[in-house]
Amino acid sequence: MTESTGAWPVIVFLVQQMWYFSIPLLIVALGGMFSERAGVINIALEGIMVIGAFSSLFLINRLQNTMSGQGLLCLALLMAAGSGMLFTLPHAYASINLRSDQTISGTALNMAAPAIAIYVARTFQDNHVQQIQFKNTFRLASVPILGDIPFIGPLLFKNTYITTFLGFAILIIAAVALYKTKFGLRLRACGEHPQAADSVGVNVYHIRYAGVLISGALAGIGGLVFVIPTSTDFNATVSGYGFLALAVLIFGQWRPVRVFLAALFFGLMKTIASAYSGVPVLKSLPIPSDIYKMIPYITTLIALALTSKHSQAPRASGVPYYQSGR
Repeated sequence: MTESTGAWPVIVFLVQQMWYFSIPLLIVALGGMFSERAGVINIALEGIMVIGAFSSLFLINRLQNTMSGQGLLCLALLMAAGSGMLFTLPHAYASINLRSDQTISGTALNMAAPAIAIYVARTFQDNHVQQIQFKNTFRLASVPILGDIPFIGPLLFKNTYITTFLGFAILIIAAVALYKTKFGLRLRACGEHPQAADSVGVNVYHIRYAGVLISGALAGIGGLVFVIPTSTDFNATVSGYGFLALAVLIFGQWRPVRVFLAALFFGLMKTIASAYSGVPVLKSLPIPSDIYKMIPYITTLIALALTSKHSQAPRASGVPYYQSGR
């Protein structure tokens, strides 16, 4: 099988499409991992993705007539991270300082995010519509030199975005930070036994705030990374991707490498659901399109049903911390 015959073009198509769906799942799930490893459940990932995507795409919409390409995308990524951190602050305060129910505060952010995005879009756009339209000038047709590598080049370095490589970089940084640094040790301690961490001088409140803010930054970036390759307008939704990222986090057992593998699996399922018409074998099957669209969510239910019995979440995740407790 050569690069121009047989099933190779279909494989290249599927892999390229898979990165579009897997990378945002990876980034957002890693964000949720930092929060839960610190002891705070963050089910607001969906809402944070919406805010991150909205704020960054609104920035692109305003600047695209004077800027374009990778420079504008880098500015948008910074905006997405900053807005994600800002939006997740109320959840951090409610969960850590007020010791509120973390599920309720996360749900509140999920409900508020689309409303905020729609209201701001209609208020500040000249035509008063809620869609944020933008020009996609960010795709890399081929990365110089790397795109010419046989087999690997088309799979990784053609028809791609710098956000794909950003996802791999975040994965490596997350694994190193979690297992090879003092911060990672303290983060894991606060999610397993915060009283023990406090007894040796670790400020549990500061570490938990750091975990939630990192979660907000990565979820905000994930919102932008999800929208950019798949659309040219944003309508205050990320299609349930934040909840799918939670499933990836659980399926990946709160460990970076396993989260990466889970993101690849669910990204492939999403690719089949969205791009099945580009695969001759799948297109020829007498299966309605609605069935294909259900595949990611059906596989999510099956995967969680098979693995939930063996899931081992951080022991103090979701448990409010009382300094006087034991």
